[in-house]
Amino acid sequence: MSVTMTDALSRMSQIQSMIQNIGGTQSAAKNASVAAANAGAFAATLAAQLETTGTSATGAAALAGTAGATGTEVSTAAQKYLGVPYVFGGEDASGMDCSGLVQRVYADVGIEVPRLVSGQMKLGTEVASLAEAQPGDLIVTGGGDHILIYAGNNKVIHAPYPGRTVCLVDAYMTDADITTIRRVIPTPAVAPAGAGSPADMFSAALASFGTGGAR
Repeated sequence: MSVTMTDALSRMSQIQSMIQNIGGTQSAAKNASVAAANAGAFAATLAAQLETTGTSATGAAALAGTAGATGTEVSTAAQKYLGVPYVFGGEDASGMDCSGLVQRVYADVGIEVPRLVSGQMKLGTEVASLAEAQPGDLIVTGGGDHILIYAGNNKVIHAPYPGRTVCLVDAYMTDADITTIRRVIPTPAVAPAGAGSPADMFSAALASFGTGGAR
């Protein structure tokens, strides 16, 4: 059975109410302690998973629909448009500007992103420096005047300005020139040896609600 976040939070609320309603007998006190421990275990597991994926209120919305896509696929998709002329406001193979290229490329791998740099520069999660950039990351310069796609190996793909075409060039900017680097597609988390998948851990935490509760 699929369990949504709303279901999980509702279940936590039920547990809290159950604890509050338990009487003062020794058996009830024991049950309350067990139920509280189960609720705490679930909360800790949920928090750990959110921290692992780096999901925030903005990030959660931005990451919707990224399942199955990779940063390398983004870079490969962008290279299909090399040579397309820069056209202000353009967003297809007949001509495109910098943010039109980003929107088109991400659409090609099944991810919907905003049309303008102002929206694109808020996507996903922050990357600390150019040295940590990975293929598919978005590099924003000039306070939001320009956006590029990191292609890996210190290369970027972008639609520069009128008179130029979409091109693959060396990353010419430094960290001082960069306004933000955004990772739209999260890096897959590596589970510790012997640990289950995040879905398994989440399911285990939910299953714990059914044990040790008040009778």
